[in-house]
Amino acid sequence: MQSENGTTLETYLAERKALIDAALERFLPKAEDGPEIIHQAVRHSLFAGGKRLRPILCVAAAEAVGGDGQEFISCACALEMIHTYSLIHDDLPAMDNDDYRRGMPTSHRVFGEGIAILAGDALLTEAFHLLSCPEFTRDDNTEKRLQVINLIARAAGTAGMVGGQVMDLQGEGKTVALETLEDMHRRKTGAMLAVSVVSGAILAGATAAQTAVLSRYGQDIGLAFQIADDILNVTGDSALMGKGTGSDLSRGKTTFPALMGLEVSRNRLAELVERAAAHLAGFDHRAEPLRQIARYIMERNR
Repeated sequence: MQSENGTTLETYLAERKALIDAALERFLPKAEDGPEIIHQAVRHSLFAGGKRLRPILCVAAAEAVGGDGQEFISCACALEMIHTYSLIHDDLPAMDNDDYRRGMPTSHRVFGEGIAILAGDALLTEAFHLLSCPEFTRDDNTEKRLQVINLIARAAGTAGMVGGQVMDLQGEGKTVALETLEDMHRRKTGAMLAVSVVSGAILAGATAAQTAVLSRYGQDIGLAFQIADDILNVTGDSALMGKGTGSDLSRGKTTFPALMGLEVSRNRLAELVERAAAHLAGFDHRAEPLRQIARYIMERNR
């Protein structure tokens, strides 16, 4: 994939990931800071090789409305901290009981369940410390920052990710209707992806109309991401993915392929990606990374 200025998506993602990784390194306590074990556990999961999709979406949305994405890197990093906390807790024996994440042993396998729970707690708390700390924010618009904090908190809580996770747990071993499945995943996966886009746009000074359009884009790629994940759980290469496949079926989870079949799921995924790209018709070349990321979500293999 190549944008109008000749930059490939691979290059864009690699450059923005490097910026985010460097910023996370600056913002986090060092591994040797006491209590050492909690900071080692936090770093074990946070630097385990994630794609950094949520923070990159935040930066790309800021750029799409004419901002400098690097100015809002603290918000981008906070989003990654919240995402990583959710993965640590999701892997716990009480949840999905996964031994590997991104090809590495999961936090509770390395540090024990108690420290893993606390590492997730620490990342969630540190995220809101970072979002609200003037030391780490260049913008001086308190109203926008408060709006973003409010939106992220809602997306991470029972109205969003946590609520979706509850629905997922309660749905194990049951047949879930398509409408319920979509609602669950718009919360569990989609809410944090959508708020990543919206946060970057708001901080960069997007108009209300731009923010509304980007919110719809974020909602569509959020659901698309989950459908792609469900498909990969059936058809993916576990070596590339860094975790086992077929786990959804073994846990009795209702997934899009289980409910609709693989072909219909792929068609639904393509439809969402096409619609997401169409939302960006009113934006210029600066939104090209967002357009390409939508296609990347459909075509990724891990």
